[in-house]
Amino acid sequence: MLRIHRKGKVGDARRFTAGRFTAGRQIGGRAVARESGVITRNLRHLRVFLAVADTGSVSRAAERCHVTQPAVTQALNKLDRNAGGALFDRGRHGFRLTPPGRVLLDRVRRAFALLDPALGEIAPRLLLTATLSQLTALIALRETENFTLAARRLKLSQPTVHRAVSQLERESVRVLFERTPYGIIPTRHTRVLSQCAQLALAELNQADADLAELDGREVGRIVVGALPLSRSVILPRALTNFRALRPVQDITVVDGAYGELLAGLRRGDIDMIVGALRDPLPIGDVVQEPLFNDHLTILCRPGHPFADRKGLSPRDLCGMPWVVARRGTPARAQFDACFDGFAPTSIIETGSILLMREILLTSDHLGCISTVQADAEITKNLLARMDVDMDRVGRPIGLTTRAGWLPTLGQSLMLRMIRTAAAEARQGAA
Repeated sequence: MLRIHRKGKVGDARRFTAGRFTAGRQIGGRAVARESGVITRNLRHLRVFLAVADTGSVSRAAERCHVTQPAVTQALNKLDRNAGGALFDRGRHGFRLTPPGRVLLDRVRRAFALLDPALGEIAPRLLLTATLSQLTALIALRETENFTLAARRLKLSQPTVHRAVSQLERESVRVLFERTPYGIIPTRHTRVLSQCAQLALAELNQADADLAELDGREVGRIVVGALPLSRSVILPRALTNFRALRPVQDITVVDGAYGELLAGLRRGDIDMIVGALRDPLPIGDVVQEPLFNDHLTILCRPGHPFADRKGLSPRDLCGMPWVVARRGTPARAQFDACFDGFAPTSIIETGSILLMREILLTSDHLGCISTVQADAEITKNLLARMDVDMDRVGRPIGLTTRAGWLPTLGQSLMLRMIRTAAAEARQGAA
């Protein structure tokens, strides 16, 4: 399924989606039903799994996790059912990881590497006691700053959410929220814990997808943040090519302002952003991959008084009305720099090519957009390219992802399709 979101949040639907029951494999000679795409989010069970992987022993894992040996066995059995196969080979010399076990171990380690430092900073005891329900309540309250709104978001009762957050607060040695007349304000430690918990849950979602790959199944949703250029040039081609290889993989495209997409990327709701890169890098926990340099093109309607003029300079057009990108975007900064202090005064700002096109078609406004975007308009004979000597430095177009992110096979394929589509767009604009 392909979903298009416009300036909407996809996190809640993505983070806590349950899968369907499907046929499983044999474990210990018995058939085991599998919950497709639903590795348990029971943090204690996952810590038990880590302890068994580290020690190779049920008894030592029980001692480390302060639980009984039957509790360890029960946790492993549940994880086996979720994974659709045994996570350990159990022999005379202890427990050894199977291929599914190694896949899950990598993701669980990454999840706790993100979560545990934030929990330990608030209270070391939370490493043993914090639960998923408590963390999801904290995330919702941090985002809404209101218990009633948080409960509605999670589709729970207000007392349930209040109780979950209160349990965390009782264990904490630091203040999590400040109650004010204007709402419940999260402290810095709460904001850090909330983001780390969201990223840890994203790793577990990716564990579901990794395990499904072992069975040849397409599980999990790929979420792409789309900036304006990518929506009309790169993504249509990349998505079409991806769908030919993965016919049932869920894909969600979220478009919006850069700041909104960046926030979604950093909390794990978005996997990658495609579009203009930022200089300097906006924050240290993301990385940028340049794909090509794009340049600006001036457009007008066919039949515009300036359509056939040759050798124009930006200064010649300073008095014309314009439709251009919003302030704060790389395209707008590039546009402003072309006028060398003689900026136009009649400007409509928009990030919509459709709106720009309609304004240009019904008036003498000029438009300034990416060359690869302009080529699509010109090829369809909708708008005309003007002969204007623009600055040729260009702006980098590429991918933005989280630092240290480990993509699933499906996400890696999407990245490959985007890189290929970008290379084709670059060649077409050359």
